[in-house]
Amino acid sequence: MVRPLSLVNPFYEVMIEINHEPWLSWYQADQWQEKLSEIIRGTLKHIRWNYESEVSVLLTDEEYSRQLNHVYRGKDSATNVLSFPAFTVEELHVLAKQQNSLILGDIVLSLETVLKESKEQKKPFLNHLMHLTVHGTLHLLGYDHQLENQAEEMEALEVNILSAMGVTNPYQ
Repeated sequence: MVRPLSLVNPFYEVMIEINHEPWLSWYQADQWQEKLSEIIRGTLKHIRWNYESEVSVLLTDEEYSRQLNHVYRGKDSATNVLSFPAFTVEELHVLAKQQNSLILGDIVLSLETVLKESKEQKKPFLNHLMHLTVHGTLHLLGYDHQLENQAEEMEALEVNILSAMGVTNPYQ
């Protein structure tokens, strides 16, 4: 039997791992935990994801990001964010009705890539990181941007979520 969940305040657990020391020059581990948890929880609440869920975040370097991108996506280059959903969209919706809690998946963020992009795009580092965390969280829930209509839907959702967090449109 599925335990009824509060539609107002489901529990979202966010676990952070840092395997690249320079991330700690920005914030301490507990501060990263707090910041990233707030972003992910805000994203899940915004889209009304009303299921207890768990998300893991790895804060890493460009080289490890490149390795993961090569192994899992066949691209031999670093990337800003990678998402590894635990389930397909269809599986998520079935399992959400059957289980008390769901593991949504993992998000990987590359410090050097995020820094480089934020400088090139003249965006504050934290705003860019917030955008990528929202983006990665949406991927865990099945949102995609492979087709133009999917990209438009996902970008509009990202803009709305970030606006609610006080971040300007990252696509302008």
